[in-house]
Amino acid sequence: MANTPSAKKAARKIERRTEVNKNRRSRVRTFLRKVEEAIASGDKEAAQTAFRAAEPELMRAVSKGVFHKNTASRKISRLSGRVKAVGAATA
Repeated sequence: MANTPSAKKAARKIERRTEVNKNRRSRVRTFLRKVEEAIASGDKEAAQTAFRAAEPELMRAVSKGVFHKNTASRKISRLSGRVKAVGAATA
């Protein structure tokens, strides 16, 4: 347990920040899940719409420090390829 006043304050700040980051991470996962579901259903239009909504959400999480930039870029790149493949598979 923290003893000094500054350590106690740091512990409080970390607790608040953790809560905010949990919410941000959850929000991003929700957007990613919507893309995954649209891909699984084979609906290219829905997949593209969900992907366009998920991409800025992922990058916003990067700017807030929730995800590393390369992690988000990798996820976006892989999702983009899969969204493109939805149309090719059904066509």
